[in-house]
Amino acid sequence: MSTADGPVGLTTVFPDVIEALTDHDPRRRDLAAETLDDVLRGSALDTDTARLLVGHLVRLAVEDPVTGVRESALNAIGGALRHHRLPFGLVGPLGPAMRTMTPELLLHSLFVLGATHDERARPLLEPFLRHPDPEVRAETRLAMDEITAASPPPPSA
Repeated sequence: MSTADGPVGLTTVFPDVIEALTDHDPRRRDLAAETLDDVLRGSALDTDTARLLVGHLVRLAVEDPVTGVRESALNAIGGALRHHRLPFGLVGPLGPAMRTMTPELLLHSLFVLGATHDERARPLLEPFLRHPDPEVRAETRLAMDEITAASPPPPSA
């Protein structure tokens, strides 16, 4: 985000939201992730700011004990993909956490990892080709196809 005077620091714009991501109350963490989802789906953020926010959300998606909070974080990460490319190094920590995810959370994570178009995501995805849920298997195939794609499409403006 920027002003006429230049970039605005992340903690200047979103201090309460970022702080709420670590609140003891899961409702506040969930609301903070939903707020960031709204912000990331818009086009006002520069890539560096979006990636900083996504870093906070990845941590939440990996570590939070509440499924609803994890889902809100993953939704927001997916929303960031509308306008920003997210490098594997940023979202790769989702991979090991996928073993603990419900099928609904897996669908989000598979999409995000496929959207990196990075071969390093492939070994994280491959086990889910044999998942008992057919939707998870289908999304895994789509994510693998995204990685294989010769040139990723640009995010929509």
